[in-house]
This record gives sequence, structure tokens and C-alpha cells, in this order.
Amino acid sequence: MGRAEELDRLLASVDRALEGRTCAVLLAGDAGVGKTRLLDELSARAAGRGVRVLTGHCVDLGDVGLPYLPFVDLLRPVAGEPLTVAAQPALTGLLAGRPAPAAAELPAGDAADLGRPLPHPGSRAALDDGRLQLFESVAALLAELAAGTPLLVVLEDVHWADRSSRDLLRYLLARLADEPVAVVVSYRSDDLHRRHPLRPLLAELVRLPGVERLELGPLPDAAVGELVRGLADGVAERTVDDVVARAEGNAFYAEELLAAGLAGETLPLALTDVLLARVEQLGEAAQRVLRVAALAGRQVRHDLVTAVAGLAPAELEAALAEAVHHHLLVVSADGRYRFRHALLREAVLADLLPGERVRLHAAIAAHLAATPGAGTAAERAHHARGSNDLAGAFSASLEAAVEACRVGAPAEQLQHLEAALALWPAVPDAAGRAGRDHAALLLDSASAARTAGELHRAVALLREALQLLGPDGDPAARARVHYRLAQALARIEDQASAMRESAAAMALVPRDPPSPVRTWAAATHARTCYAVGRWDEGDEAAGEALAAADALGLDSAWADTAVSLARVRGGEDRAVVTARLEEALVRARRSGDVDVEMRVLFNLAVVPYEGGDLAAALRWIDTALTRAGDVGVEWSFYAAELRHLGVVARYVTGDWTGSLELVEGLTRVPEMAGHVRAAGLLVQVGRGDPTVADRVAWARGLTAHLDAHVLLLLATAGAEIDRAAWAGDAGGAADRARAAIEQIHLAWGVDRLAVVRLAAMALAPVGDAAAGARLLGDDAAVRRWEATGEELVAAARSAVEEHLGKVGEYGVEAAAWLARVEAEAARLQGRAAPELWDAAVRAFGYGHVYEQARSQWRLAEALLATDDRAGAAEQLRAAAEVAARLEAAPLRAAVTELARRGRLPLDLPGAGRVVDPAAVFTPRENEVVRLLAQGRTNRQIGAELYISEKTASVHVSNILAKLGAGGRTEAVAIAAARGLLPH
Repeated sequence: MGRAEELDRLLASVDRALEGRTCAVLLAGDAGVGKTRLLDELSARAAGRGVRVLTGHCVDLGDVGLPYLPFVDLLRPVAGEPLTVAAQPALTGLLAGRPAPAAAELPAGDAADLGRPLPHPGSRAALDDGRLQLFESVAALLAELAAGTPLLVVLEDVHWADRSSRDLLRYLLARLADEPVAVVVSYRSDDLHRRHPLRPLLAELVRLPGVERLELGPLPDAAVGELVRGLADGVAERTVDDVVARAEGNAFYAEELLAAGLAGETLPLALTDVLLARVEQLGEAAQRVLRVAALAGRQVRHDLVTAVAGLAPAELEAALAEAVHHHLLVVSADGRYRFRHALLREAVLADLLPGERVRLHAAIAAHLAATPGAGTAAERAHHARGSNDLAGAFSASLEAAVEACRVGAPAEQLQHLEAALALWPAVPDAAGRAGRDHAALLLDSASAARTAGELHRAVALLREALQLLGPDGDPAARARVHYRLAQALARIEDQASAMRESAAAMALVPRDPPSPVRTWAAATHARTCYAVGRWDEGDEAAGEALAAADALGLDSAWADTAVSLARVRGGEDRAVVTARLEEALVRARRSGDVDVEMRVLFNLAVVPYEGGDLAAALRWIDTALTRAGDVGVEWSFYAAELRHLGVVARYVTGDWTGSLELVEGLTRVPEMAGHVRAAGLLVQVGRGDPTVADRVAWARGLTAHLDAHVLLLLATAGAEIDRAAWAGDAGGAADRARAAIEQIHLAWGVDRLAVVRLAAMALAPVGDAAAGARLLGDDAAVRRWEATGEELVAAARSAVEEHLGKVGEYGVEAAAWLARVEAEAARLQGRAAPELWDAAVRAFGYGHVYEQARSQWRLAEALLATDDRAGAAEQLRAAAEVAARLEAAPLRAAVTELARRGRLPLDLPGAGRVVDPAAVFTPRENEVVRLLAQGRTNRQIGAELYISEKTASVHVSNILAKLGAGGRTEAVAIAAARGLLPH
């Protein structure tokens, strides 16, 4: 996963070997980054190309190494093969553990070292220190093996190689030149400290012709996410995000962290041991520096280490140099030190004793306080809390929240505010330090939670504020909490509770004289009234809010109310509604209220989307998302809704790659924005992505957790229904649609046009099932599937009727899906009805590229049934073009199958060849197949064809054998799919 480019480069070296040229790749990468997995894949691919693979492994044996161990490992599989190598005795000695017969005669020290200049590739006698015979034997053996079959030689973990093995590798890469041999050598780059013996060899090898170095960097986040989802079924997306963030592209770390997450541990012991083993190789001073650096943060300044470590300057410099040279610390461009990997820091932190941790926190906090500009408020808060200075931590947390707000980081702002809330009871003068009372701090925290997309957390904080104020608290303060709570509740689909809260706010503050609190209470009450269908009460509250907002100059409240009014006037001209929304946008921006601005922008995008002007909708969406990013509110409620609408709109317009791009790069998405990710499932289902099952399982789990989130439900149910439809699971599709329709009815009441889409999608496989049963003459099954389909049709029609009666007209998307429902209803009854499918094609022509193509496929099917072969071919060609452009594999397969069954000579892979049944079956077998499709028994076939029952049985057996079918029903299905059923 995520290694396509590196694998291609390695396979290119294999290709060069196949062409008869020796080449080598030095593969570097940190421990756990995936070198072995990549080499395993390379070996399998190379073997598939006819290359012989020999693999040798180095083992960490400390100072007591076994000479030539990786080459013994590599050559042992060929020991029993007949060879003509001249130096066979030396080779036999190598494999037997006696690598050099004259070893006792070798000179000591430098005389036995191959660290001299490398020999010319054509030279055979440049070296002779007693090992030349062995080295020549190995080189000749590899050449002889490669003469028969090109070789891929893989040497793993060469950082552990003994000196003799390094010398032999050096000789081979210099000696072999025009042999069909590819050599790939892997080593850990993080293990190569400055004096590591492999360093000079690598520097020399890369200067040889045909030798290149390949650095295996961290996996991309998307690949790590795919890896994690593949390791465990139904893993929560939040867990995936956490593992991706902490693993930093290291596959081994990701696997260990996932195991720890499922087991409830903070950091796996196995991983901690691996990481600390490298730390323990350092001296005491260097380890002390690492402990200071770990507690200080991921990056640490030199002055802080100097102030806290307590080492003499020379000792400190030596300790830092040791940590850097062993690749535990890295020097950043700004001169600060940082850990090579975040998990290494976590392991060092976990190893600190409690008393040492407190002392170091106190020392760091004292340094930050005494040094202006030495650290941020968040750092000071962290270290003050760690040193048990709770009052200092409280003040610094509040300051950090202000800094986070200033830079547009609401999630971090919430984190700091909640830290201050937790410390409130322990700080005697908390109100004085905060400059506000406890309830006000709760409101500020709730506001940050809303902006960060943590709506459930906002509701909890607001309810805590209400409880703190009590029934006798200041009415205006209580009203402010009530209407903010109503807004938050509305956004988590709890409209009944939102209505109660907004009514409570209205009751606490008088209408006259106008006040900001009463104005916002009225604006919120108008929204909640409209949401539950109390139109008159909503109009009265909206009128009051507009008048008061004008009188008080509250542009944000005016804009918010104007949006509510614009959205409930469904029958008004779209240009008029847009003009009102644009005026609201001007006022919202003038007020500086970003939350209201996002609401206006969302509605400015929704209005053209509902009218079928997808280009205009996307322009507003892109404008809004850019604005949300600029001000740091990407996961506020309406910003998340805009991203969701962007995913859906791009899916509709056929920009499936753009749709997925809005989803795939997301990390740490709030739960309430899970529908944004889930919206991408339709693209994956449409493309037949094999990984979609895991994503659907995740979305289903999140839907169960957030049972009131209708948009998440719609995204998930739509993907599940479509997936079941393409799999031919009519029962599963119908069951999922019925369950979702019931949930939508409970959540949205009469405003539930989404039911039409779900019903239409589920009707497709149900109609297929009814058609199949009709073909087999199974009347009971036909009636059962017709009843299932009629229930779905009735649900769709009922939703439309209720919407027309209580809400008003509906948009082009609902009209298109309703046309699909009517066409599917006819197909359910066995009627071709090309005029209804033509209406569906035209209805989806507003811009829904994929669904128009699917309707064209069905229209072609209907035209074939009415013997309009030219019309059917035209519709299939159009559907095939869209399927190819979107990479919609299931639709393309369906189009191809229909072309084959209808014997339409389309220019499609697999469909261009018209199959003649006469080329498969005898004339008599064709007659038998026709009767099998009608559900006839052997006796009935015999009677109709004037042959014996036994003869009919023989014909049926021959037909099953030719089709590779296990039974009569399967045979009919296969014959139908291949276009072999007589017309």
C-alpha cells in the first residue's frame, strides 16, 4: 500500500537484469517503514516474470557475528544443484560454515581488510588476501545460475551484516557487470550513526555504475488509513485517524498502535521496548538530554535544554551530538531539536519516574516564565499543570485559549477552555483570574465546541451552564443559554427539544424594550417553529426579530432571520430568494459573525442546487469552503454541511475524482461531520471499489451511534442499497430501504423527499428479482417481489403527496427520482414502458450524469423488449461512455451484459462479439433451453418435443455441462447473461 512508485523503480532493476545487465539498488528506510513487505512483493512480482529469487537475511548478533551469514542463507537453496564452478570446494566450505580453508594463514589487521580501492569490473586478480578464491566462487556461481535463469538477489538488513559479508558484497557489485543479475540490498537508515561501518561502504557503492540508492520514506496518510482498515474489521474512523496521526507513516507502528487501541493500552509494551532499546544504547548524559527534550515537547530549543539538563557545556554538546548521530534527535531548519519519530518521544515519556517528571516540569515552567518569548501560553499551561502549579496552569490555559481563537483553531481553543473549567474548583480566585463567572466561561466553551463541530459537547456545556445558573439566576443570562442550546439541539436533529428551549428563552425576556437577547431569542424561535411546522408562530417571531434587529443594528440577527424566511418560502422565485440571501450575506459579513455567514453561504449554495443549477451551487460551495478555511471554522456546522454538499454535487455532476478528493484527505473529522466521509461511499460503490465494504461497515456503526443524524443515515443507506442492488441482493436492498424510510419519517416528518431516492434505488434489484421469477415461471416469487416493490412505490408516492400538501413544490432532483420510481413500478409489473424510462432519462438530464446513464441502460433494455434495436444501441452507447469516463465498473459490466444478451454489436470490450446460440447448442438443445427458461420439467419437455423423458434428461445434462452450471435455474441464468436464450 502506498508504494507503487518505489515498487516500479525496483521492478525496473529486474527488467534490466532480464535484458542481461547487472544492476543494484540500495534500499534505505527506518525500522518498520515497510522494507520487508516491499521486498516480498518485489520477489513475488519478479518470480512471476520468470526471474529466480535468492534471499539472504542478516541477523543482529552483536559483536559476535557469523561470517558470511546472509550469503550462506542466500546460497543454501542451490547447494544441491549440479554446478560447474571451478572453486566448488571453497563454496562447499562456505555453506558448511568453513568459509576460508586458509584462514589460519591469513595475515592479521589491515592485510585481511578489503577496504582498498575496488577492482575494475573486468579484473579477476586485483585482490588476493586468502579470500579471493571464495569471492570468485560466489561471483562465478551467481553468473552460472543467471546464465540459466536471470537472478534477483535480495540481502535484507545489511546494517547488521558482519565485516566479511560487507566485503563480499562490495566485491560482487564491482565484479559482476554484464550478467543478468539484479541485487537489492536493504538497511535501516535510522541505525546508521556516524561511525557505523556500513556508511563508508555505501558511499563507495553508489559510485559504481548500475548502483542506485532508493530511500523508502514514510507511508502517505491515506495508505496508512487503508492499512489500518484492512487490519481490523469495522474499526472506528476516529481510531483510524488517531493511528494515522501517531504512526507518522510507519507501518509497524501503525499495526502496534491499532493492537493497543483495540486492547485499551496507551502504548504497546512491545513497541515501547523496541523504541527504548535504541535509547538505552546511549550514555547517561545523552539519555538525560532525551528525557528533557521529551518532556519539553516534540521540538525543543537549545537554550531550554541548556537551562534544564544541568550539564556542563562540553558534556551537553557531546550528549546532543550522540543523540543526533544515533538518529534519535534531528536538528530542524530553525535550529531546534526534534525527535525523529513522535512515538520515540512517547516511549521516553512513559519511562520517566513520577518524581522526575514533576521536577522537570517545574524546571521547564520556571525557564519559560523567566524568559520572555521562550514559549507559548499552551506550553506554560502544560508544564505548570505538570508541576502541580494549578493557579498558574489555569491562567495560562485561558491565555492559550485566546491565542488559539486568534489564529482560528477552535478545537485547541476548546481544549484549553475545558482545561480551565476542570481547574476552576481548585483555584480560589478563579473568577478574578478569568475576568468572568463560571457560567460565562461555560458559554465561551460551548461556543468553541460549536465552531469545532463538537455539537454534543456544546449541548452538554450549555446544560451545565443552565444548571449552574439555576431557576433564580439572571433572566437575561438564562435566556441567552436557552436560545444557544436551542440552536445546538436543532443541529443535532432534536427539533422538539430545540423548540422547548427557544420558547423558554422567549418567556424569560420581555419584548419591550427591544434587547439583543430578546432579538436573538426571537430569531432562534422562528427557526425552530419552522422546523416543526408551526408556520404562524414562526412568522410572528421572525417579524419581531427583523424589526428589533433593524432598530438595534444587529446585522447578524437580521441576516439569520432573513435566511429562515427565505428558506420557508418554497414557492417563491429562485432569483428573489437569492437576492435576499445575498443581502443577508452582506449584513452577516458586516457584523463579523462567521457562524451566520456560513449559514447564509450554505443556503446560497443549496438554492441553485435544488434548482438544478449545479455549476452555480459549486461556485458558492468553493467560495464558502475557502472562507471557512481562512477563518479556521472548517468543522463548524454549516461549513461541514457545505463540504458534504460539495461531495454530493461533484458526485452528481460526474466529477467523481473531485468528490473523493473532498473526502479522502480529511483527518480527525468530528463525529457530527461523519456524513461528509460517508457521502463518498456512493462513488466507491459506483466504481465497485473492493474496499468499500469496510467503509460501509464503519458508516453503519457510526449511524447506530448517531441515530438522529439523518444525512449520515441517507449517505450510508444509499450506499448500502446501491451495493446490494449491484450484487443482486434484492431482499437486502429492500430491507435497508424500508428501515431507512421509517427512520427518516420519524426524524423529518413531512419533509422527507429523500424517501423517493431510496425507494427508487431499492426498486431496481426488486424489479430484477421479479423479472427473474417471471422468467422461471415462479408465480409465488413474482407475487412476493411485486408486493415488496409496491410497498416501496407507495412510500415514495406518499412522501411526495405529503410534501406537496404541507410544504409545497419540490425541485428537479426529486422530480427525477419520482420519474425513476414510476418507470421501475412499470418494470415491476412486467411492462417495458420505454416512454417512462425516456422520461427518467430526460429528468436526470438536469445534470445527474450517473443516474441519467443508469436510466439510459434501463431504457435500452425496454427498447430491446419492444424490438427497437437501433434505439437500444444508441442508449447503450451513451451509458457506456459515461461508465467508462466515471470508471463505473458495475454499470459498465451491466451495459456490456445487456449488449451481449441483446446481440447488439457495440464497440465495447466483451460486448462487440455477437454470440450465436447455434455455435453453442444443437438445434434440439436450443429448443430444450427455451423450455427450461419457462420452468418446464423433463417430462413436460419430452411431451412438448415428442421425445422421451430420458432423452430430455440427457439434453438437459448436456446443456448444464456446456454452461458449467450446477442446476437448471443456474443454467437459465447463465444462458440469459450470455445472450443464448432463444427470442
